[in-house]
Order: sequence, then structure tokens, then C-alpha cells
Amino acid sequence: MKVNSIFSYFEHGLIVSCQALPDEPLYGSEHMAVMAKAASLGGAVGIRANFPQDIAAIRKMVPLPIIGLYKKEFPEVEVYITPTIETATEVSNAGADIIAIDATLRPHPFGKSAADLADEIHHNLNKPVLADIDNLAAGLAAETAGFDAVSTTMSGYTKESPTLLGPDFELIESLAKRLSIPVIAEGRFWSVEEVNQAFALGAYAVVIGAAITRPMLITKRFVQGIK
Repeated sequence: MKVNSIFSYFEHGLIVSCQALPDEPLYGSEHMAVMAKAASLGGAVGIRANFPQDIAAIRKMVPLPIIGLYKKEFPEVEVYITPTIETATEVSNAGADIIAIDATLRPHPFGKSAADLADEIHHNLNKPVLADIDNLAAGLAAETAGFDAVSTTMSGYTKESPTLLGPDFELIESLAKRLSIPVIAEGRFWSVEEVNQAFALGAYAVVIGAAITRPMLITKRFVQGIK
């Protein structure tokens, strides 16, 4: 397997996604930094974070590798995870070790593709790039384009992927069998059993967000499950 040295920190480990939306009580850089520190103390091997200001705050408190992204919407395109070299540059300058971008096969802003953006990041920022993909075709294309790793982040959130209540285990297994770069499993993980299943299918690492860092959703899940 071809593994960029920074990704070697993640092998068979848990990456915690520290993100909050504006309507959540924990929204804000100071909260996300503390959340990331708690994840680090709990044994996480890496942090995934959105927004340059959150990444900068986390960088000051946590020594773990940071997968950085910048969710920003542009007119007439559906892609919003670090969609341009400008957003990638802000993420890099904030202290991210790895840049995550939308690597679905959908159009990117200004007529560019995910492959174009990955190439720009590699050459202009000299940072490894993580491909957030939604299906096998996008994963295969990402490896061909020179991405350093893929993540199943977008499965279930595009028209080209299935709607599932839990992780996309079929995609994880298919990618692990076909790719020579690390496959990071992400999306709708809520139990240790699901994490272990992902590793058994060939995942290199697993990302968990809501089940650890979004107490409002965790509470809702319990409340809705009461009989």
C-alpha cells in the first residue's frame, strides 16, 4: 500500500471530526478546540475540522495531525467541501496537515475538477490531499488523479450514492479491495461494532463525528429511540 508518511499516524485508529453547525450550542472555535483536546486525551489518532478559525484554535491545543477542510458554497455547483485553491490555502495556512476536498465527479467552481484542485494543492501548498468521495467510480478516479487517500465521507449525500441509515460498508470493502492508497471510513458510525466491521473490511482508519462531538444529535437519537 502506498502511504504518505502523515497518514501512517492514522493506521487502525480513530479520527474524530470536530465540527458544529451555527444552530448548535457548541458552535465556535473555542468549543471545537476543547472538543479536539478531549478526543486527543481519549486516544484519537487525528482530528478532522472545518473552518480556518477552528483549525487554528485546534492547532494551538492539540498535537495530533489535523485533516482540514472549509465548507463554502458557490453558485451553480453542489460541491462545498474545500471547493477552490483559495479555500484550501486558508485551511493550509491555519495549520492543517492534510487538506480534504470534495472529490466526487461533480463539477467544481470555475470549470475545474477535483483532480485539477488536488494537483494545485500538491504543487502550490505541498500538502497531502484527502479525497472525500461518494462511490467506487469517484474513488478509482481519485487514485488515478494522485490523491493521497480516500474517505467515504460523501456516500449517502449525493444523488450518485445510496441512502443508508448506517455506514456504507459495501463501498468501504470495494475501495479497500481496489485501491492501493489508504481508505478511510466515514459516515454514520454510531457503535464500536460498526468501527470494527469497517476495519475487518479493509478500512485504514475510521472517522467519527456526530456520535462523539455533537451532543444535541446524540440526545435526539436517544430521545427518539425511547419506546
